[in-house]
Amino acid sequence: MTTLAKVQLGTDGPEVSVQGLGCMGMSFAYGPTDADEARATLDRALELGVTFYDTADMYGAGENEKFLAPFVQKHRDEIVLATKFGIVLDPEDPTKRGIRNDAAYIRQCIEGSLTRLGVDSVDLYYMHRRDVNVPIEETVGVMAELVAEGKVKHLGLSEVTADELRAAHAVHPIAAVQSEWSLFSRDIEAKVVPAAAELGVALVPYSPLGRGFLTGSFANATSDLGADDFRRTMPRFTGDNAQANAALLAPVRAVAESRDATPGQVALAWVQQRAQAHGLAVVPIPGTRKRTRIEENTAATQLILTEAELELLEPIASQVAGGRYADMSFTSAGRE
Repeated sequence: MTTLAKVQLGTDGPEVSVQGLGCMGMSFAYGPTDADEARATLDRALELGVTFYDTADMYGAGENEKFLAPFVQKHRDEIVLATKFGIVLDPEDPTKRGIRNDAAYIRQCIEGSLTRLGVDSVDLYYMHRRDVNVPIEETVGVMAELVAEGKVKHLGLSEVTADELRAAHAVHPIAAVQSEWSLFSRDIEAKVVPAAAELGVALVPYSPLGRGFLTGSFANATSDLGADDFRRTMPRFTGDNAQANAALLAPVRAVAESRDATPGQVALAWVQQRAQAHGLAVVPIPGTRKRTRIEENTAATQLILTEAELELLEPIASQVAGGRYADMSFTSAGRE
């Protein structure tokens, strides 16, 4: 088995491969999928040394956890499993979402996740989104009870502000914060990243490849992606924004060509090097459902960008047109 470098999540969290695997797209959000190839991708990831696998209860309304269950059960002692609670889907309208962080809901969610995954405990349990109507101290207090009960081993938060992270960490150690972080999305560097570094909390960047846009796999979501693809709802990937943002990829391609790498590998290498730039553990979780992509992505852990290359890439984020989501209230940026 290939061995990727390992890093610890938080001061007392689990040790994981320096790059994880986001499993959402295997059964949710990005159009039709080949289940057999997705299963083969999970196996190939483990062969390549990936030990950190990320899902959530809302991905496919529980279907993603069910899909992962056979792999998780077969390799339970070899992997670190992360799942999440907090986003409520409307069964009548999948485009509508709510947020709940109350105690009864959290307990309902963990029991559902454990059942679907077929495991006794989750290694890392995230609050997926923040319900501002519930004090975060209360939410983390309930999560801490799950640790005491042995249902959860470590705690994580997703899309929180620096102040929310500090308040949560005061109740129970937080191992990781998951937020969007890429060449196109750097808002968390202002406050969240410094707070995480100060507290010894790891950052787990989701969408480090800009949902595929940074790889050049599509140029305009409206014309290039299927009608059921979630990216068609994201402002930066459609219309004039998409055209303007596609032009920003020129330096990424230039660096890739000069290093005999792919644009995706350059984007991932940039994210990986945020660890040195900010002094904290950084474990991106690029998502894929193809073996060739997992091979490409893990190879990026060996690519070290030079200062000149980093300077070339530095201005990109400030020029990106359009928001990460149509409704940014679902993100920490809406509250910071």
